[in-house]
Amino acid sequence: MILALALPAWAGITYVGLVRARRGDELPQPELPRPPRTAARKAAWIAVFAYLAGGALHLYGLSYMPFLFPEDACYFKAGTKVHPDRSSALPVSLVCRGTEIVPWWVNPGLLVLAVAAVGATVASVVLAVGRRRAG
Repeated sequence: MILALALPAWAGITYVGLVRARRGDELPQPELPRPPRTAARKAAWIAVFAYLAGGALHLYGLSYMPFLFPEDACYFKAGTKVHPDRSSALPVSLVCRGTEIVPWWVNPGLLVLAVAAVGATVASVVLAVGRRRAG
């Protein structure tokens, strides 16, 4: 059904485009000015990436947490149906029978991404204010 509708529509749009290009009816597309690439903009993008990656890593770490049925968290992650000894969301931790279940790299990764995000945010603001004052 989708091909029966989409394929003829695509062919018709392509045909009209080819006819217009051959006749010279194409409207000229104005080139929009592109904002310059500045150090502040690059730092802001690094900050956005670090915030998103940190959020994704924290959600991954929270997948180990016992929310509704605590004994099931230990069962699915460690293979023992017991109540967790302790758990926390920050630093991400789940201990079942004395064994840490959350991978070792989750908390250091969160720390690195948090420092990078805050540092890039501060750098972005400082560079933008400095550029605004200079020019």
